[in-house]
Amino acid sequence: MTRESPRVPLSVLDLAPVTEGISPTTAIRRAVELARHAEELGYRRYWLAEHHFVAVASSATPTLIALVAAATEHIRIGSAAVQLGHHTAASVVESFGTIDALYPGRIDLGLGRSGQRRAEALSAVASGRRVTEPRPEQWVDGLLIPEPFPIEQLLARPRLATMSRALEFEGAQQPDFADAVDDILELLSGGFAIDDVDVHAVPGEGADVEVWIFGSSKGQSATVAGTNGLPFVANYHVSPSTVLEAVEAYRSAFRPSPASTLRQPYVVVSADVVVADDDATAAHLASTYGHWVYDIRSGHGARKYRDPATAPPLTDEQRRIVDDRLRTQFVGSPATVTEGLQTLARVTGADELVITSVTHDFGDRKRSHQLLAEAWGLSRR
Repeated sequence: MTRESPRVPLSVLDLAPVTEGISPTTAIRRAVELARHAEELGYRRYWLAEHHFVAVASSATPTLIALVAAATEHIRIGSAAVQLGHHTAASVVESFGTIDALYPGRIDLGLGRSGQRRAEALSAVASGRRVTEPRPEQWVDGLLIPEPFPIEQLLARPRLATMSRALEFEGAQQPDFADAVDDILELLSGGFAIDDVDVHAVPGEGADVEVWIFGSSKGQSATVAGTNGLPFVANYHVSPSTVLEAVEAYRSAFRPSPASTLRQPYVVVSADVVVADDDATAAHLASTYGHWVYDIRSGHGARKYRDPATAPPLTDEQRRIVDDRLRTQFVGSPATVTEGLQTLARVTGADELVITSVTHDFGDRKRSHQLLAEAWGLSRR
């Protein structure tokens, strides 16, 4: 196969999914095994996502990051991302400072504004204001930018509000994301104070962690990443309709900063991927991805990932609700997926891609990562 060069680095995003037939305990053990596998295959990073009260075993993200770091040797380990709003700046810095104490120079501290964004969106829906601006589907140099999913449908579900309440103290105020990020950067650097009283994170101050900002739109996350000179992760796999505007907003806002060693913008773009020996096999393995996304968007949250051998097909109405995510998933043989990811990197100008690959069978999932690593030309360790 002829390769186009150069190719950007690849990293892995894992949710430690709980699939049908296994327990959360098994999912956690598989996360550690997958991290070792990714390290051996030559992936640059292994990130874990924070989700709560669903069939995902990475909810205690710092704890799992520490366990994965202990089980690996070289690959960078991090969060994708800590949901500020559910954690104080001090607890974040102390947790990641503790991990860094044993695994210095390997830890990525990814930060996201999910909590604040959810609260703002719920307030908008309650007052009758629009959250999602409709726009037509378009193709940009071979990359699909679909119509945005109307998030109002999800926010109207009572379960989401209940989950949010369970993660916060009664009457707690969501911090402004920019302020929370500033606090974290100041705690790490040793410049944090309240009412002229110096406050020092022990451990945490001086930790050799790399701070990242995750975002899905041209809003505050992209701006905060840019103005602080931090690397930015744009979520094509979660919000494909807004990825280009998010990247553009970040690059426009970027300024070198003492908080970061970056002299120019650094963009990572995420993608959902399933790779198998041929297109038909990959399509079969990925056939229950739509069920998983539908469970999320119908308000139930991520349920156990279903077995394609036994799951019924989606109805036309269910498929309509998840169409944007199905059509922007990269599924197929190594050549098919490699071509798609090259298009994603080219159109977004990504400096790195982070891929998430979920299948019901863990062996198929490991092989998906292996086939992609080999086709992309990663160097085994």
